[in-house]
Amino acid sequence: MSSNFHYNSGVYAVGQYQMSGKPYATGSLAVSAATPLEVSFPFVTKFVTIKNSTTGSNSVMRVGFSTNGVNGTNYYTLDNGESYTADIRVVSVFLRGDVSSCTATVIAGLTGIQSTLSDTLGPNYSGSVGVG
Repeated sequence: MSSNFHYNSGVYAVGQYQMSGKPYATGSLAVSAATPLEVSFPFVTKFVTIKNSTTGSNSVMRVGFSTNGVNGTNYYTLDNGESYTADIRVVSVFLRGDVSSCTATVIAGLTGIQSTLSDTLGPNYSGSVGVG
């Protein structure tokens, strides 16, 4: 008798976070001050690095984990040339210019965990509980 069971790693599969991540990189992202930009990943991340790569002006960029977060108070900021790396498991990040538009670069290490399993990551990252 044959089985049609197909095993997939879930968000609690520790081995997925212990091995090196599959590289993901995107640059020259145009980040508006009016509308948050969502950068979605095809797999759950092991780590994420975000850089405000704006040159020639003083543009601050907001970084958060939901539209509500970057539009509200649950975000952190990066000045021109600044970057931040976090060892976090997410399926997307949200970017928004604080006052003016800016440019961003995003680098991530991806696990083998499909982003469709994101509902099992835990509480909703809605921007309302300090997880912006």
